[in-house]
Amino acid sequence: MGVSVLPSHPLSKVLAEVFGYTGFREGQQQVIDAVAAGRDALVLMPTGGGKSLCYQLPAIQSDGLTVVISPLISLMQDQVEALQAMGVAAAALHNGMSSEEAAAISQQLQENAIRLLYVSPERALQPYFTRQLQQWPVQLIAIDEAHCISQWGHDFRPEYGQLGSLREMLPQVPFMALTATADAATQADIASRLHLHDPVIYKGSFDRPNIRYVVEDKYKPQKQVRDYIARQRGASGIVYCGSRKKVEDLAEKLHQDGIKAAAYHAGLDHKIREQVLRGFVRDDIDVVVATVAFGMGINKPNVRFVVHFDVPRSVEAYYQETGRAGRDGLPAEALLLYDPSDAAWIRSIINEQADEDRRRVEQHKFAAMQSLGEGQTCRRLMLLNYFNEYRDNACGNCDICLDPPRQYDGTVDAQKVLSCIYRVEQRFGMNHVIDVLRGSKSQRLTELGHQQLSTYGIGAEQSHEYWLAVTRQLIHRGLVVQNIQQYGVLQLTQAARQVLKGEVALQLAEPRINLVVSKPRVADRGDYDKVLFRRLRALRKAIADAEEVPPFVVFNDTTLVEMAVHYPTDKTALLEITGVGQKKLERYGTEFLSAITAYLDADDEPLLSF
Repeated sequence: MGVSVLPSHPLSKVLAEVFGYTGFREGQQQVIDAVAAGRDALVLMPTGGGKSLCYQLPAIQSDGLTVVISPLISLMQDQVEALQAMGVAAAALHNGMSSEEAAAISQQLQENAIRLLYVSPERALQPYFTRQLQQWPVQLIAIDEAHCISQWGHDFRPEYGQLGSLREMLPQVPFMALTATADAATQADIASRLHLHDPVIYKGSFDRPNIRYVVEDKYKPQKQVRDYIARQRGASGIVYCGSRKKVEDLAEKLHQDGIKAAAYHAGLDHKIREQVLRGFVRDDIDVVVATVAFGMGINKPNVRFVVHFDVPRSVEAYYQETGRAGRDGLPAEALLLYDPSDAAWIRSIINEQADEDRRRVEQHKFAAMQSLGEGQTCRRLMLLNYFNEYRDNACGNCDICLDPPRQYDGTVDAQKVLSCIYRVEQRFGMNHVIDVLRGSKSQRLTELGHQQLSTYGIGAEQSHEYWLAVTRQLIHRGLVVQNIQQYGVLQLTQAARQVLKGEVALQLAEPRINLVVSKPRVADRGDYDKVLFRRLRALRKAIADAEEVPPFVVFNDTTLVEMAVHYPTDKTALLEITGVGQKKLERYGTEFLSAITAYLDADDEPLLSF
């Protein structure tokens, strides 16, 4: 995301002194100026792209009230804490607070002492609250996670869909809808349902160049995930699973491995979910294993990896979930474990959808997600193309670019698999076919007499995972189908006949069993002093714990990295660091300058990489 050098914009001083930024990110100034002129706005910016500044910055400078409608209490609390740490008059009204707390905030609102008020959509629609809105000096209504408004969005919420009624009550107040994910149909639906008047539409780039996208064949998923997380050495990450049982099983195994991991899903007690979320945001928990219930409430910039244990149901969901990694702009990774049988199961669920229009939309969205998981071209190009951001050049930072699939003459391998499927009478699943190919001595195979088949043991020289990868490619090529209605048995198609007879040659990608690109810890980079960074991180955690706020409220990782590059030793130099504004300099400057000075005094020559 580009940064423009600040001209003499009216909000330049606030941006620098409060937020510690020396320039607007791309699109921010355009949106701010439009709303200042009384225009509505629809803002599409990627996660971490700076959407919130579009309403926070003008709110700070104004004499009126900006109301932000946000989906989750935890998200409101984190944003309010971060703003209050910068000296901004911000508050939230939600059901989790006492009547005394709510009354105190109401009094401040009557006195026009609050500039930013966060509320849930449910509260925003309550008659008492809407009457209050019409009395307060409201200058802007900002609706975050606006894709929830649309029936075509991947996370439609009925209460969000009713927010258009606020526009009728406040016809002169500008409305700003913000989201990170919305295709053309969703964008149109948002504008229609909110009754936006000729909105300024800003579409930022969907590209997150700091995120490395990696897809691996899913063969021993729990082991794959456990090995992957072990390589991250305590970095923060999220693992998304498709069921509550998988969440609990994997979280327990990670915990047994000595990893600070916790489970999160909608079936857990509300207090437990809150504890997990707060522990993760405050760096007490390294890895959260979750269903998609662990979603929009994550206000944590330093998530270094997101793993999908199961394939998501849409590219929008995948993009939003992977976008929770690397919001601070530092290197991050998104790992998807892909199994075509998972895809077949999801397709069968979608086909049970009673609403024909909804079923058609979900089928379309999942087909695009399948293509992303099964593709042999640059993952980032496929992702950006889905959002109509067309590019020609490969990214150089995905598994396909870093370790391009090597093609080989796979005719013989294909014939072995196809022939084996035929010999077991197309009545068995993938694992059994591979067991026959590899000459397994399992009791079930012997009971069936399959050790007598001509294909028994003809693939013994290769691993189970190798044949798994080959078989999946044959499914992708349309030579084999996996019949989900018959428990995943493999069946040949008409197209398999020519390959079996040797009438056509077949090029396959060499199976990628031991993918190398994701093995290094994704946060590793050699341009900053990692020892100093770790010391500053420990100092930040101690301050955050004492103040009972998340560590990023003190400083985010990007700020600490800059400190570990430039070694500021006085207040002037510290103010030059991104994310250090006047208020944070006053609150935390002395302790961080002392830590840096002590470190430099102890080491004659700081080391830049380890």
